[in-house]
Amino acid sequence: MSRWDGKTKGSLAGYKIFLFFINTLGLDFAYRLLQLVTYYYYLFAKKQKSALLDFYQNILHFPVAKAKKLARQNFYIFGQTLVDRAAFLLGKTGQFTHVFENEQYLIDIRDGGKGGILLSAHLGNWETAGNLLKGRITPTINIVMLDAEVESIKQFMDTSTGGSRFKVIAIKDDLSHIIAIRNALVNNEFVAIHSDRYLDGAKFIELDFFGKKAKFPYGPFVIASKFDAPVTFVFAAKDGKYSYHLSATLPIMNKLKPEEIARLYVAELERKVKEYPEQWFNYFNFFV
Repeated sequence: MSRWDGKTKGSLAGYKIFLFFINTLGLDFAYRLLQLVTYYYYLFAKKQKSALLDFYQNILHFPVAKAKKLARQNFYIFGQTLVDRAAFLLGKTGQFTHVFENEQYLIDIRDGGKGGILLSAHLGNWETAGNLLKGRITPTINIVMLDAEVESIKQFMDTSTGGSRFKVIAIKDDLSHIIAIRNALVNNEFVAIHSDRYLDGAKFIELDFFGKKAKFPYGPFVIASKFDAPVTFVFAAKDGKYSYHLSATLPIMNKLKPEEIARLYVAELERKVKEYPEQWFNYFNFFV
């Protein structure tokens, strides 16, 4: 089964079609169209579906019927998160609501003046969470990510929607992203990092995840351990048609080793996967 290749899937034509429908016919119509599109992927995206079914049946130990139902829901909700992403970029936010469990933790981090490191995962919809956080808690959200999206899609999204409402810190071979992270923290900004996927050839840490060995990227936990900034684990799961549930954990204020932070992170990730199994958006063999 294939590993993650660092690239966002999706065609330029698909983005154009959904942006058009969101703009002209609204979110409800886009969601209805999405049911057909995601059912097609459920039928024919065999590798991705196989990875999900394996995760649900052999890791979470769901019966076959429930695993298939969750896989179908997973494809649809993942499609919804992409539509929601476009809707936010287009400024169509009036229909959305959210609750933020432990929001005070982020307010306290902001008021501490050292910035904050937010570790998250490909569960739920972090990009929409970043748009929700911006302006409510802090004027600036930085997201550290591989700059590997197809260039034509990036250009179209930027031109059509004005681009993301937060800053992107692209991971570079020359490690210039470390300087950018430092500068953001010095300016009392939040830096968010996905910490659940690694690329072949990159340094990783092997940890127990649901009783099996899995490889996690080492870099995010090294960053979290080296800077003098609070660290919290933040997730944003879709909990209704137009609603999101955001959560943050009690910040780590003292310096810990990367391995210690990684173990705490994985324990929280397990809790979130159990709570929202249909929003596990890792479509490849996650385990060693």
